[in-house]
Amino acid sequence: MRTIIHQWHRVLRDVFGGVLRDVGGNVLPLAAIGMVVAAAIVGSAIDLSRNFKVENQLQAACDSAVLAARRTVATDADSTAPVNGLAPSVHTVADNYFRTNFNAVEGVSAADFEVSSTDKGQTVDGKASTVLDTIVMRLFGFKNFALGVECTSSMGIGNSDVMMVLDTTGSMAESLGKSTRIAALQAAMKNFYTTVSSATKDTNARVRYGFVPYSSTVNVGKLLTDLDPSYIADSWDYQSRIPIFINMANGTKTGSKVEYQDTSSSTSRGSNSYTQNQCKNNLPSSQTSYSNYGSSSTETTTSGTSPNITVNVVTKQPQRMLTYECKKYNNSYYVYTTTNTRTQVTTDSYKDATNSTNVKGSTFHHWEYRQVTGVDTSTFKTFARTTVPNGNSGASVSYTWGGCIEERSTVNTDSFSYSPSGGISPSAALDINIDSAPTSDAGTKWGPLWPEISYRRAGSSSSTWTRSTTEEGASAGSYCPAKAQLLQEMDQSSFNTYANSLTAVGGTYLDIGMIWGGRMLSPDGIFGNVVNEEPTNGGEVSRHIIFMTDGQMDTSNYVPTAWGMDWWDLRVTKGGSEGDADARHTSRFLAVCEAIKAKGIRVWVIAFTSGLSADLKTCASDDSSYVATNATDLNTAFQEIAKQVGELRITQ
Repeated sequence: MRTIIHQWHRVLRDVFGGVLRDVGGNVLPLAAIGMVVAAAIVGSAIDLSRNFKVENQLQAACDSAVLAARRTVATDADSTAPVNGLAPSVHTVADNYFRTNFNAVEGVSAADFEVSSTDKGQTVDGKASTVLDTIVMRLFGFKNFALGVECTSSMGIGNSDVMMVLDTTGSMAESLGKSTRIAALQAAMKNFYTTVSSATKDTNARVRYGFVPYSSTVNVGKLLTDLDPSYIADSWDYQSRIPIFINMANGTKTGSKVEYQDTSSSTSRGSNSYTQNQCKNNLPSSQTSYSNYGSSSTETTTSGTSPNITVNVVTKQPQRMLTYECKKYNNSYYVYTTTNTRTQVTTDSYKDATNSTNVKGSTFHHWEYRQVTGVDTSTFKTFARTTVPNGNSGASVSYTWGGCIEERSTVNTDSFSYSPSGGISPSAALDINIDSAPTSDAGTKWGPLWPEISYRRAGSSSSTWTRSTTEEGASAGSYCPAKAQLLQEMDQSSFNTYANSLTAVGGTYLDIGMIWGGRMLSPDGIFGNVVNEEPTNGGEVSRHIIFMTDGQMDTSNYVPTAWGMDWWDLRVTKGGSEGDADARHTSRFLAVCEAIKAKGIRVWVIAFTSGLSADLKTCASDDSSYVATNATDLNTAFQEIAKQVGELRITQ
């Protein structure tokens, strides 16, 4: 532009310079010249404006073309011999983008455009040129402008932290064509890594990956204990069962009572006939009291709940009394025998005759299903084998913690929110606070999920659950996903190994996944030392959460989750209603999404289902949500995110 202005200045000087130096009788000529000059200035403004517009359009078309070319390099598998360092397909894409975006105006010659690369496509260079004919300036000998621009696109420094928050619930095991949904996820993850790795190859970019597989809870126990063992509580309350053993030697007798049951009477006549005197002489001694006969039986029953259980020892002893008398029958006398029978029931009651450990002399009696408070987790949380009386008839069994957690203190309400000024509301809901660290207060700590000792309380059938019974129960199941991973640099092999470790199990708790994705990526949270580690290249770091789910919130009241077993614990809902639980967990989810985005973290959402719900769209950052109905769509979504995570951009 500066060259054009200088040339136009020279034209004016050459045409009018002599006249301007001659001052004799030049009023009218000067006036005429002034009109010409004014016309030239106004006209030149038109040509200069056209020049500016065309040059900007040429630059924009060049920029868009090299961006498209560099994106194609990252994803295209064209193995044809390169031209100017780029595959023919890359040239085709670049040229199409350029032609689409450069709209020639009147007086513009056809534009020339070409792309090239000197580093195997890592950087794509472009040059575009055209000629713009003048409209006014040609009257003064200046017929056209030669316009030329250059443009370059590359994957910039691209320091990126990527936290993949991945739905690994039971539905991910469903078939998808000849494969499964989780296999499609694993393939898309691996391709994501390949794209980003290719984009940052031969650069000093730092890209780190973290993972939060989620279902009914998350597996972050090892991360927490490595950070600070005190973050996991030394005792926890569980919906469980305890074995009740009877040991009468330890008991104190509190009472005894005797009752009689099942009294009956029958009379039979002897076979010998007598005279009256003979009959009397053959009578045995009359029985005046009952006597025991046969074996007695003892049954032990209990009432109350531990530790205030009363043991009743019920002894049943059959008894009988025989009565003999002479009676006349058909002019003869016979000995008649009357037999009276009954059962003597003696109930002896004891207190303190029960315990929950199989001590010497004790006998297992029954299981008691209820919330067991203050279960010792001090050894279990260290991942050491921990023995508890949970086997057959209260036998000791050892278990090792799988690493999944129960969330810390929360608030049982239906509405949660986040604001930049006030933070999470209500503030007492520590379960959705992604930054605060535990203190000495037990409510600020997490508990170890212990599915092996978690039990539902059954009603009249295995499909009916009740809050009140302590007599029946069933195992609640185990739904612990793969271990989470903090941010770290990874090679393709280690990345693939992690992707292959994902398993599908449990229900869809969107909030627990997002909570821990935020905790593990927050620069202000408990893992801040990892998050804030400076890259050696000194560049800025962009932070991303890629949140993938294959469905809506799908909670359960009857399985061990990050909030316990809600039908009985009632930490989230007001009555155990699953519909109520879904809505309350969704409110938590949306509040956490806002808290994460407020930290400058970009939240990408991929709905691996038929549509994108309003909640998922609200959670995502602007222009950062995708719908994938099949494996191809899922891979495409991950690829589109990969290109933007790699910071594809104009660098010149």
